[in-house]
Amino acid sequence: MIEIRPATESDFEEIWLIFSEVVSRGDTYAFSPKTSKSEAEQIWMKVPQITYVAANLDNILGTYYLKPNQPGLGSHVCNAGFMVAASARGQGIGRLMGEHSLKTARNLGFKAMQFNFVVSTNQRAVKLWKKLGFQIVGTLPNAFLHQELGFVDVYVMYQEL
Repeated sequence: MIEIRPATESDFEEIWLIFSEVVSRGDTYAFSPKTSKSEAEQIWMKVPQITYVAANLDNILGTYYLKPNQPGLGSHVCNAGFMVAASARGQGIGRLMGEHSLKTARNLGFKAMQFNFVVSTNQRAVKLWKKLGFQIVGTLPNAFLHQELGFVDVYVMYQEL
């Protein structure tokens, strides 16, 4: 059984393993593949309003965060980031976290959720977000330097809550 719960400081060691694995591929996140552990902790644990983990017993299979997309007058729209361990992909962890994040965002009072930088070649993510009600509201041509494919488009995806 998968439990989604708020991340604790002690979870970061396992989150770091997922983060470094995902980011080092250079195919879905704009973070440098050389992001340090301390930089990753700041990005994933300190800046967000809240960070969650998806865990099965003692193993963390995925993680996501929620934060305001913009300060002040844009703070009613949240932003989120999601990562799933390679060993857990294809098991519905991303969908569970996506559904959980939408419910959590509503409960926190956010009026919408926006993803600023969905790499167009990340078809799994694009398909999932569309299934969960997001729309592509903009395309940024050649905005991401994919480590294998070169420059590819990025989508801005949005959903009112």
